[in-house]
Amino acid sequence: MGLIRALFCSGFMTATTQNTLFKIAIQGGKGAFHELAARTYFPNLEFGLHTCETFQDVFTSLAENHSQVGVMAIENSVSGSILPNYALLRKHGMIIRGEVYLRIVQNLMALPGETLSSIKEIHSHPVAIQQCELFLEPLRKKGVKIIETSDTALSARRIRKEQLSGVAALASSLAAELYDLEILARGVESDSINFTRFLILSGKNTPIHHLAPQSGTIDKASLCFALPHETGSLSTVLSILASHGMNLTKIQSMPIVGKAWQYFFHIDLVFGKLENYRNALLAIQSHVDQLMVLGEYHQGIMPVEEESETMWNSQSSSPNN
Repeated sequence: MGLIRALFCSGFMTATTQNTLFKIAIQGGKGAFHELAARTYFPNLEFGLHTCETFQDVFTSLAENHSQVGVMAIENSVSGSILPNYALLRKHGMIIRGEVYLRIVQNLMALPGETLSSIKEIHSHPVAIQQCELFLEPLRKKGVKIIETSDTALSARRIRKEQLSGVAALASSLAAELYDLEILARGVESDSINFTRFLILSGKNTPIHHLAPQSGTIDKASLCFALPHETGSLSTVLSILASHGMNLTKIQSMPIVGKAWQYFFHIDLVFGKLENYRNALLAIQSHVDQLMVLGEYHQGIMPVEEESETMWNSQSSSPNN
């Protein structure tokens, strides 16, 4: 039987004063979609950003108390799961406190005065480039270079900082606003049904009152476990969860390093009654190994159309940078 890491603390609300400006760690620069996700989840909160080059750096920021909250993308409706981030969740023991879904709207931007015909290079993160293939392919055939970078917003910032003529970036409209770039084409992603799910993370003992479940209820949990190498072991666990009324919304397998053809399973469960979930958790313990509760929280809501991309306009006067 695996050992459960009890990660949700019902008294989490009781600490920091309202006047404390806390830091949120994000991967990427200011104006990245991670900042939009933070603004969406905390619409009325003043916060500072700790921008990080990598997702590993986000966890380091939390562990070293440079920030109190981390925002990390975990999956996209077009590109799929971000597999390395599942491993980071297991490795570092941070808690999932919540989640937020963001409608991803990619925009082509450049220095004021540029036109689409004057662009010779387009820079952006590989995932953003993948999401905009239908728009980019005709430009590529005309000789425009598509260059992969570490971040969407940092690509936009570099154009402004270095005054790069003939260069455009794929990024959010917030990045265009922050770096005073002109949007040459809006919504150039290939699939308009393009959502990214972001996790809200913190340390186990981080006392921040803002991170209690937004509705006051816990109705979702993220678990991780290994299974004995036996016929029907996964089926048995899933049947037990179903019999307790658990709605399985996600399952992701990850190889166990050093054990060929053995896997960790990450699952997300949605439930109506917390008691049913607790009973389900107890019921599967004897059937799994290394059971970890990565977080118990309130499930996020899909935004309507482009709501999450545009909502920041009403908050742009807030000192969140």
